[in-house]
Amino acid sequence: MFDVLSSKRNAPYLFMAPVILFGVLMFLGPLTFAAYISLTDWDGVSSPNWVGLDNYAYLIGRDRFFFTSIWNTLYFAAGSVIIGVPAALIAAAMISQSRYQSFWRTVYWLPMITNIVAVAYIWWYILNDTSGLLNRTLDLFGLPGPNWLTNPSISMFSVIMVASWMSVGQNILVFLSGLGEIDESYYEAAKLDGAGPLQLFWHVTIPLLRPTILFVLITSLISALSSFVLMMILADGGPARSTTVTGLYMYNMAFTDLRLGRASAAAYILFGIILVISLIQLRLLRRGGVEAH
Repeated sequence: MFDVLSSKRNAPYLFMAPVILFGVLMFLGPLTFAAYISLTDWDGVSSPNWVGLDNYAYLIGRDRFFFTSIWNTLYFAAGSVIIGVPAALIAAAMISQSRYQSFWRTVYWLPMITNIVAVAYIWWYILNDTSGLLNRTLDLFGLPGPNWLTNPSISMFSVIMVASWMSVGQNILVFLSGLGEIDESYYEAAKLDGAGPLQLFWHVTIPLLRPTILFVLITSLISALSSFVLMMILADGGPARSTTVTGLYMYNMAFTDLRLGRASAAAYILFGIILVISLIQLRLLRRGGVEAH
C-alpha cells in the first residue's frame, strides 16, 4: 500500500509526466538530433558523414549568401516590429474607447486564425505586378503601380506590410488586456491637471503600459526572426535574394539542395542570434516591470 504522504509528494510529478515526456520527445529529442546533424554532411538518405565544425566554418567564413539572409532576417524583423507594434498600440487605444470593442476584436483577430498560406496567396493576388488588384485599382485613376514583389528596392517592404497586417490582431488583444488593467484614477488625476488626449496617451498610458509593450516587442521580434512562409509564397525569396531570410535559406538548403547538416548548422546560428536578442529584451522587460511599479 502506498504511503499517503509519499503519494501526495509524487502526485505533481505524475501529473507533469505527460508534459515532460512530450517535451523530451518533441523538443529535446529533435534539438539534440539537429545538433548532431549540424556536425555531419548528411543528405537525408545516406548515412551521416562526420565533418565536425566544417558546416559552421563554411557558413561563417565562405557563404556570402548566408550573411545576406541574416541581414534580410534582421531587416524584416525590425521593420515588422517598428511598423506593427505602434500600429497595434494606437489601434488598441482607439478600440478601448469604442462602444463596439467585441466587434473590433473579432475583425482584427480574423487574420490570426486564417492559415498563413491562404493569407499569403490572397496578398499575392492583391500585390501581383500585372494583374494584381492594387495595381489595377491605381490604373483606374491613371496612376502607375510599382512592382511590389519584383522590385528589389520595395519587395521586402511589401512583405513587411503584409506581416504587420497579420500580426496586428494578436498584439491588439494583448494591448487591450494591458489597457484594461490601468486604473482610471490616473487618467482622472491627469485630466484635472489639464492633460489632453495626446498628453494622456504619452504621459499616462505609455509609462503604465511599458511591461506589456516590452512583452509584445519580445514575442513579435522572435516570431519575425523565425518567419519565412510569407517570403516563400509572395516572392520566393526574390528578386535577387532581397526577400531570402535565413529561415527560407535553410529550407532551400535542406529540402532543395539536400544539405541537411549545413541547414542544421544555420539553424543553430540563427538560434544563437535569437537567444542573444531575447536575453537583451528580457533584461529590458525586467527593468520595465520594476520601473512601472
